[in-house]
Amino acid sequence: MTGVENDIALIRALMVYAHTEHSAVIAKKAGVDPGTLQKKLNGQDHNRLSQRTLEKLRTAYPKFPGWTDDLTTLSTLAEAAKDDLVEVAQIDMRYGMGSSDVSGPVELAKRLFPRAWLRSFTDARPEDLVWAAGRGDSMHPTIRDGEPILINLADRTLTADDCVWACAMGDFGMIKRLRPTGEGVTIMSDNPLVSDDFAADEELQIIGRVIAKVGRL
Repeated sequence: MTGVENDIALIRALMVYAHTEHSAVIAKKAGVDPGTLQKKLNGQDHNRLSQRTLEKLRTAYPKFPGWTDDLTTLSTLAEAAKDDLVEVAQIDMRYGMGSSDVSGPVELAKRLFPRAWLRSFTDARPEDLVWAAGRGDSMHPTIRDGEPILINLADRTLTADDCVWACAMGDFGMIKRLRPTGEGVTIMSDNPLVSDDFAADEELQIIGRVIAKVGRL
């Protein structure tokens, strides 16, 4: 590898080590300008990482096994980093925490995530997962407006556990807690100002269970 390729391999391996797909997470912890790492990954910067930047990264991640002059070791870590990234679909759609129209065309994109990071949320297969976003405040404070949510499309069996689900009634999608009740389902919001609703079994389409969110501080 060239010197620049060595730096890129180092950044990618650090991302996997830190269980993140965003180099900005590493930069923030190390006190480094996020653009320094991102431009390197994007091929916009063909200079080597400065010694000062490397020192900050080493201080932030002292147990990272890539701190070695052995290029074979770093190359192995870089290859492992590539192999450990998996694709997860992202839906360009916002499920209303209330309801929102989902009758239009759905745009799918693929994003790469470290496998170990996904495993911290779920053991589901990556192909059964999809990222989306909620809109509205009826699930506040559990899920806030615009927060990314991870949905397991393979889990569609309602239980009495009051889990959070992505569902639809007709052309309207929702993120709600659902509870089987007699001949139908009680639709519940976490916001105490929003009243419960009810749907007959045949009226409600279960899209998948919401298993995680990426929240804002």
